[in-house]
Amino acid sequence: MYSLPLLYSKQEVKSPVRHLSGKHFWGPGPAAADKTRGLVLGISGKEKEDDVPQFTSAGENFNKLVSGKLREILNISGPPLKAGKTQTVYGLPEGFSSMVVVGLGKKTAGVDDQENWHEAKENIRAAVAAGCRQVQDPEIPSVEVDPCGDAHCDDLKQKKKLAVSVTLHGSGYQEARQRGVLFASGQNLACHLVETPANEMMPTRFSGITEKNLKSASSKTDVHIRPKPWIEEQEMGSFLSVAKGSEEPPVFLEIHYKGNASEPPLVFVGKGITFDSGGISLKAAANMDLMRADMGGAATICSAIVSAAKLDLPFSVLGLAPLCENMPSGKASKPGDVVRAKNGKTIQVDNTDAEGRLILADVLCYTHTFNPKVVISAATLTGAMDVALGSGAPGVFTSSSWLWNELFAASMETGDRVWRMPVFEPYTTETVRCRLADVNSIGKYRSAAACTAAAFRKEFVTMVPHLCKGMAGRPARTLIAFLLRFRQDSTQFRCSKMPSFFLKRAVELQNTFE
Repeated sequence: MYSLPLLYSKQEVKSPVRHLSGKHFWGPGPAAADKTRGLVLGISGKEKEDDVPQFTSAGENFNKLVSGKLREILNISGPPLKAGKTQTVYGLPEGFSSMVVVGLGKKTAGVDDQENWHEAKENIRAAVAAGCRQVQDPEIPSVEVDPCGDAHCDDLKQKKKLAVSVTLHGSGYQEARQRGVLFASGQNLACHLVETPANEMMPTRFSGITEKNLKSASSKTDVHIRPKPWIEEQEMGSFLSVAKGSEEPPVFLEIHYKGNASEPPLVFVGKGITFDSGGISLKAAANMDLMRADMGGAATICSAIVSAAKLDLPFSVLGLAPLCENMPSGKASKPGDVVRAKNGKTIQVDNTDAEGRLILADVLCYTHTFNPKVVISAATLTGAMDVALGSGAPGVFTSSSWLWNELFAASMETGDRVWRMPVFEPYTTETVRCRLADVNSIGKYRSAAACTAAAFRKEFVTMVPHLCKGMAGRPARTLIAFLLRFRQDSTQFRCSKMPSFFLKRAVELQNTFE
C-alpha cells in the first residue's frame, strides 16, 4: 500500500520544496555488483555561490572507496542537486547494482519560524524518501540508506507488494535508527487502524488489535476491554446515546502502561467512532467512506502508548478510548433529545452528527478517577477545523502555555506541526445557552464551531489537548516525541494538589471530521 517509509507523511511528500527529479547517470566500467542491493547517499547544497557541495560522512567514505569516481560523476552531470532532488548512478563497484544520490539542502538550515518545523530534518526526511522511491526495483529487495545525520528510516513496500528491506549504510547511528523504526512503527499501527474498512474494524476488533500490540510491547501493561454493561454501570449516558443507534456493541477501551505505578499517570483520550454516518443527522453520501477513520484519535493515542511501552519510559501512561459506531436506526438519538453525562450534567443534542464531543464528555469525567498529571485528548472532531487550518496542522486547545510549548517543540522535531487555537470565554457562553438542558452539544451559531466544540468539553474536564490528521497516522510521532520530552522534564509534573495543578496541565488536539 505504501511506497515510502511511513515515517514520512503524505503532507511531507507534497511539500513544494520536495519535488524529485529523475536524473540518471551510468558510471564507468562494469559493475561487479550484487544485483539485489541498492544504496541511497546524501549530499548537502551550497552555502555560498563558490562552495563545493559536501557529501555526508557515509557519502564521503563511499567516494573514497571508489577513488573519487562518485564526485567526478556528479561534477560532470550538471548543477548541484537541490533539496529533494535525486540522481541515479549505475556501474560503480562496491557491491551495489544501483545508487541514488539525494540533495539535502543547506547544512546550516534550522528551525523555520514561518513553517514551524526544522527545515534540515524535513529536507532529510523528504530526500531519503525520494531516494528510496527512486531506487526501488523488482530486482532490488534490499536498500542501504545513508543516515544523513537524522537516522529515521523503516521498511518499505513496493506498489506490487514486494517487500524492500531498508538498513543504514555504514556503522554508527544504530541507536537513532532504532528510534526511527519505533516512531515509524507507531505511525504504521495508527495507519493500519484508520485505513481498515469499517466492516472489519469494529470496536471489538480495534480493542483486540490494540491489546495484542500492547502486550507484546512490554510486560508493564494492562488492558481492560469494558463491555456495554460496565458503561451503563458508570452512567455514561452521553456515550451510550451515540452508540445506541448501531447493532455493533460499544466498547470502553482502557490501556495502561505502568512505567511508575507509584505516581499518577499521564492520560491520553482518543475519540473512537469506528464509523460515523452522522446518525439521524445523516451525512452527505459523497466521501462518507472516509468516516471509517473517525476513530483516528483513538488510533493515535493507542499507537503512542504502545511506543511508550517499547521505550520503557519511567512514568505511567493511561489510554482511554470510547469505541462505537454512529448509525441511524429506530433506536438512534434524535435532534432535540436530552441526555445525561457521567458528571450529572444534561446535554441537549441538536445535531447527532456532533457525536465526538458526546462520547468524549463521559471519558473526560472518568479521567478524574486517576488523578492525572496531564490529559491529552486527540480527535477527528470538526469539519470547522478543516475550514480553519486545512491539511496544514491540527488545532490545539489548551490553557497551559507550558504544555503548549512542549507539544509545539515536539511537533517541530517530527514535522507533524500543530497550531494553537483560542479558548476564550465567549465560546463557553455559546454552549451553556440552552433551553432544555445544562449545555448544548453545538453552539447557537455556526461560527467558530471548532472553538465551541472545545468549549463544550471544557464543561466535563478542566481543559484538554486535541490532535488528529487524516489517514497518515498523524500525529502519533508528535505524541511519542512529547513523551520523550516529558521523560527529560518529568520532575515538573510532581505535585501533591492535583486538582489545581490539573487546571494548568490539559490540552485538546482537534481535526477535521465529525
